[in-house]
Amino acid sequence: MAQHHASISDRFAGFIAAQPMFFVATATEQGRINLSPKGLDGTFRILGPNRVAWLNLTGSGNETATHLCRNDRITIMFCAFSGAPLILRLYGRARALHHRDGEWAEFDALFPDYPAKRQIVVVEVDSIITSCGFGIPLMDYSGQRPTLPAWAQSKGPEGIGQYWRDKNLVSFDGLPTGLLDDPDETE
Repeated sequence: MAQHHASISDRFAGFIAAQPMFFVATATEQGRINLSPKGLDGTFRILGPNRVAWLNLTGSGNETATHLCRNDRITIMFCAFSGAPLILRLYGRARALHHRDGEWAEFDALFPDYPAKRQIVVVEVDSIITSCGFGIPLMDYSGQRPTLPAWAQSKGPEGIGQYWRDKNLVSFDGLPTGLLDDPDETE
């Protein structure tokens, strides 16, 4: 049975810290609903009982940031794939910080120095709902994939900048992502 909670308790913080991945859902008023898996060690931070942030790395699309430019609603979901069953969802309002934003350095200091940092998404959590997770399968975790950091490292800053211009300036629905003020910019 679903239970509503007012804040991220110590128990929930421990659960979140133990999960190797999470899911993020956003949408504009029209177009696709985006649901993205997120992972890599150290990319999620609890900033307070009702505030979280995660480091959004360069990827094939830039849907979350696009949606947040138009509709700041967001859902983040954590599932227990091992141990006791639990699903924990954080509902709230979010904004994407970019390299050009004044708050970038403050938030960037909270995360590992992964290559190709694209945005930091800051979420003001207004609702937390847990549910049983009895239907979620048990799965063994064997480690993080090294593929994304290695790919980004091999491209270097110039290559990442070009990738952003080629692949990350427009969403799958053709909307501007807000990634670069100037398409000639690399960071």
